[in-house]
Amino acid sequence: MVEQGRDRRHAVRALAGVSLAAALAPALLAGCAGTPPADTAAGAIRQTLDRRAAAVLAGDENAYLAQLAPGAPTRAGELRLFRNLADVPLDSWEYRLGDVDRRGDTAVAAAELRYRISGHDTAPVTAARTLELVRRDGRWYVTADRAAKGAPEQLWQQGDVQVVRGERSLVLAVGQDTARLTALAAGADRAVPAVSDAWPERWAGRVVVLVPDSVEAMGALLGTRGAAYRGIAAVTTGTTGGSGAAPADRVIVNPVAYGALGESGQEAVLIHETAHVATRAHTSPATPMWLSEGFADWVAYRDTGRTAARTAPELRRAVRAGDLPAALPADADFAFGREADALARAYEGGWLACELIAERWGRDRLTGFYRAVGAGEHRESAVESAMSRVLGTTPAEFTAEWRAFLRDRLGG
Repeated sequence: MVEQGRDRRHAVRALAGVSLAAALAPALLAGCAGTPPADTAAGAIRQTLDRRAAAVLAGDENAYLAQLAPGAPTRAGELRLFRNLADVPLDSWEYRLGDVDRRGDTAVAAAELRYRISGHDTAPVTAARTLELVRRDGRWYVTADRAAKGAPEQLWQQGDVQVVRGERSLVLAVGQDTARLTALAAGADRAVPAVSDAWPERWAGRVVVLVPDSVEAMGALLGTRGAAYRGIAAVTTGTTGGSGAAPADRVIVNPVAYGALGESGQEAVLIHETAHVATRAHTSPATPMWLSEGFADWVAYRDTGRTAARTAPELRRAVRAGDLPAALPADADFAFGREADALARAYEGGWLACELIAERWGRDRLTGFYRAVGAGEHRESAVESAMSRVLGTTPAEFTAEWRAFLRDRLGG
């Protein structure tokens, strides 16, 4: 969008150097010769998508069928997608049409789907979609609606969506045991006040949890291969904010890894992911992952009485072996797909950094530091400035204190 606007301004400046008569002449001549009528396909396709969206929102199967091409081989599959959504409480559903590639009576359209879950989303979830359409008797019909290339799938593409409502949560799942989902909703309900007690800023106070039927399906919801998430219990999606507002988040649970955890482990996972939801509006590209992941773990483990040795076993092993980290974990250290022990050391190092701030400067300074970093524009300057203003230290001094903290807590 920025580049298009810049090109348009350049065109205006170029035109200013040409005589008015010369500039207007082509337009006048074109008017005399007769301008070809504009292709109305985009407008007609937009009307079809508007009717399709209204049918989904109303749960009107007949109206939905009326937008599907009669006799098309994809008709049954498209109807199945509509029925998969039947129990999902939708507050809004709309398509924003992008480029349309028309070839006679067929077209492929790019669109942005925007939808909100009733009672949970204050801003829409957005999803890039590719729609195929056909024109019959002067009207456009949908033949296929799929995720755009490289974009994540949506849960209803994976099967009939089960819905379990908690007091502060909504669990949407495919192929899961209802009792398990009810327990998950109860855990998410408990996570919300635990996070609110640790995070002073206002947030929605609600969480939406997605549970696909496999780790491969989890990967599809994240637009990647499931193998990268095989040992990850849950992931929170959403766009970072920094402006005080952020779009809707989803906590996506790996049914295998989460199910292998004990009760306390599952509770920690849900609090950790809910902390990401709560802090999203104050998390920006300036926020290092050691801070965002470390803070979420700090919220999950605070006041539990867990020792550092128990909570950070991999880092403890490294410290006792003489391998004390020289620097705080880098963003790359948190990449999914890394060796499990290296990934664990990164998370443990971030947690202990936040634990140090909470103990040395206090909990209010920790949350203030988080907000201050997220309000910055550039990573290094944001962290340096926040450390100076909120903690009265420098990155080098803080790193030295953190390393001493690791030796003290993990070296024995």
